[in-house]
Amino acid sequence: MINKPMIEQAVRMLLEGIGEDPNREALIGTPDRIARMCEEIFGGTDEEAEKALSVTFNCSNDDLVLEKDIQFYSMCEHHLLPFYGKAHIAYLPNGKVAGLSKLARTVEAYARRAQIQEQLTEQIANAMMKYLNPRGVMIVIEAEHMCMTMRGIKKPGAKTMTYVCRGEFKDNPVLCDRVLRMIER
Repeated sequence: MINKPMIEQAVRMLLEGIGEDPNREALIGTPDRIARMCEEIFGGTDEEAEKALSVTFNCSNDDLVLEKDIQFYSMCEHHLLPFYGKAHIAYLPNGKVAGLSKLARTVEAYARRAQIQEQLTEQIANAMMKYLNPRGVMIVIEAEHMCMTMRGIKKPGAKTMTYVCRGEFKDNPVLCDRVLRMIER
């Protein structure tokens, strides 16, 4: 649960800590703006993927489903700086499929939290397995991390890729390669 007054107080202290005057005209509304931003950016903390993935449809087709290039924005829990990129979800249905927008909502629910990319990838895979019960799932995420771009090593454009395989994907490199080729198209 987001505590706006606490965030506003912390932002005032941060402004003072960096040598700014929080009562300066341009900064007076900043604590409120940051608190409202936090409600949006970290709003996934209270969301569960079950809500999105509970909307399913019966399907006799059990072939591969891939939704790729799902844009997301998240926050690195180590530096509280953004990382952003694309998530790709592949799964093998087991009698039911999720509405396509529900896959993007699942990514969104988990991306709107302070965390690391590796955890985000695993959370999406676990939710897919738990709520859809597919024969297998493969999640691939590629992202740029502002903690590497604007501070520290300062390497803009560097991308981090993570993937998690569950079920039939776990021991089938041919199936994984097929998904990776489809993502590259």
